[in-house]
Amino acid sequence: MKLAIDPGDRQFLDLLHRMGGGTVQEICDEMGVTATAVRQRLNRLQGRGMVSREAERVGRGRPRHTYLVTEAGLRELGDNYVDLALILWREMRSIEETEIRERIVGRVREALVRRYGKVVNAQSVGERFHELKSALVERGFDVEVDASGSLPILRENNCPYLELASDDPTICELEQSVFEAVLGTDVTLTQCCLDGHSCCEFQPDAAGRNEPS
Repeated sequence: MKLAIDPGDRQFLDLLHRMGGGTVQEICDEMGVTATAVRQRLNRLQGRGMVSREAERVGRGRPRHTYLVTEAGLRELGDNYVDLALILWREMRSIEETEIRERIVGRVREALVRRYGKVVNAQSVGERFHELKSALVERGFDVEVDASGSLPILRENNCPYLELASDDPTICELEQSVFEAVLGTDVTLTQCCLDGHSCCEFQPDAAGRNEPS
């Protein structure tokens, strides 16, 4: 559930992969765009580790540079699990035996808590919010912490589970429960993309004011 790259960048990455790599001019010829536009996308994708640049010396002149899709870029192109996730979640929620269904959901929650909780161990709730943010960002989430108020706010600028949550809003409750377990404090979902907000925001309950900042 990571942050998807810009659709234009994804299309560019896909084309570069289909070409088997290429120089700026070769990419320009293939896409019919300017060298400036190509370089901007290449720089952006290089910065995200999805494109590499290799020097190739031809004759006695200056080497030419060929751009290739990296392993990380290939993973991005193949990282489209929404349909599978929807099917798995629906099938899991449709299990008639309540005990079995709740046990499976509980194990999913525990796995997520283990994944993010292993790096969240600071003393104050504010520091733990920042540690959780770093863990989520490392996995591609577009997340930030707003520490301007008396209580920190974990803000997801894009809902990482939008299609799942649109199909079954209980996914929001699951995420909230995971964050509470990881942060060690009760958390309130104060804004949600499903309600028409531009982001999802999680804030500790007022009791968090009594913790060290």
